[in-house]
Amino acid sequence: MSTTKILICDDQPMIHETLREYIESDGFTAISAFDGEEALAKFKSDQPDFIILDLMMPKKNGLDVCREIRQEHNVPIIMLTAKGEEIDRVLGLELGADDYIVKPFSPREVVARIKAVLRRIREQPDLVGQILRFERLQINISNYEVRVDGEVIPCTPKEVELLYKLCSTPGRVYNREQLLSDVWGYDYYGDTRVVDTQIKRIRAKLPENDHWCIRSIYGVGYKFEVSV
Repeated sequence: MSTTKILICDDQPMIHETLREYIESDGFTAISAFDGEEALAKFKSDQPDFIILDLMMPKKNGLDVCREIRQEHNVPIIMLTAKGEEIDRVLGLELGADDYIVKPFSPREVVARIKAVLRRIREQPDLVGQILRFERLQINISNYEVRVDGEVIPCTPKEVELLYKLCSTPGRVYNREQLLSDVWGYDYYGDTRVVDTQIKRIRAKLPENDHWCIRSIYGVGYKFEVSV
């Protein structure tokens, strides 16, 4: 059985040395990239199962790397950010990163977050192959594809997961904390504004129609509403 390959993307050698020690002690395989261009090259050549991606790197920053990877793959990504980079951190999550960790960090925390993300993925076998269909709208969680009138709507993995969650139970109201918990996981330490920005992006991509909508419930959260 092959081990999980984790690509570490950071321009600081000490980060690589520290993370490699802890990652490999837990049975994973560590691969290193020291700038954005090398990160993309290693992603294509080594096909890692997981990526730890620093926000600020030479040649190509972490946001651009995340954006390019998400155009072709749903590999789990944890972003590393410096303290105070809140806006870029939220943007990284909007682009499809699964989690973020603020520097300086504990390497044990990084390994714990990796395990948490992998656990969330492995604990969702019931979603594989499921397709939700509504008038003009289809959401296929097995291949992370959203279609409207048969046309594919480009969405990030988190946008698909969030839309799928809401559409799975039409009429049910979810508060922001529930959506953070269910879509990003209980180990996710972000704030609820991420949910609002993701909902805004999803709404912008879906056409206005009389059949269904994502409705805001003031002071609570959101629900997927279907017209009778």
